[in-house]
Amino acid sequence: MNMNRALQTYIETEILPRYETFDAAHRIDHARDVIARSLELAAHYEVDIDMVYAIAAYHDIGLADGRERHHIRSGELLAADRTLRRWFSEEQIAVMRDAVEDHRASSDREPRTLYGRIVAEADRCLEVDTVLRRTIQYGLGHCPALDREGQYARCLEHLQRKYADGGYLRLWIPFSDNARRLEELRSLIRMPHRLRQRFDVLYDGLTAAETDKK
Repeated sequence: MNMNRALQTYIETEILPRYETFDAAHRIDHARDVIARSLELAAHYEVDIDMVYAIAAYHDIGLADGRERHHIRSGELLAADRTLRRWFSEEQIAVMRDAVEDHRASSDREPRTLYGRIVAEADRCLEVDTVLRRTIQYGLGHCPALDREGQYARCLEHLQRKYADGGYLRLWIPFSDNARRLEELRSLIRMPHRLRQRFDVLYDGLTAAETDKK
């Protein structure tokens, strides 16, 4: 894939570093993962690769202003970035804004465009340990007063609400690996004993790493 080098340089130096101020589950490694998966999915379609790249890079930058409306704020920040006009038309910017706004897993409607479906699917990293680790990281970062049992209860509630049978998560790209990985995750959620074992291993590793930093 041949992307615009100047665009890549701008995003690498001015946009991706913003993720380093976010919680551990949404730092620059997450942004790079979503970019990589978006580009992999985009290879199956006739789409503008530069647009796919930029959408993925901007999709979570609105977290700087809070989580609840971060998808909307991310779209606003993308649309307000005058530098992007060097590479994209106003029509392209509008499509990109819609895609960023539509990426959130808890949205109650389907993404409006193929670009939105691509980034939404790419944002759903469903590898079991990655999901559990990010869920624990979020709990440790945002609910530090909770003890181990409290963190597990919060983790379990989140997993059941989002990923379990009947959860709100929706997938949009039929040939991605996400359907298989979601079933693996659902199988683990159905087995509380095994889920608790995986939680404890990851929780111990994350809390030990935080202790080592102090």
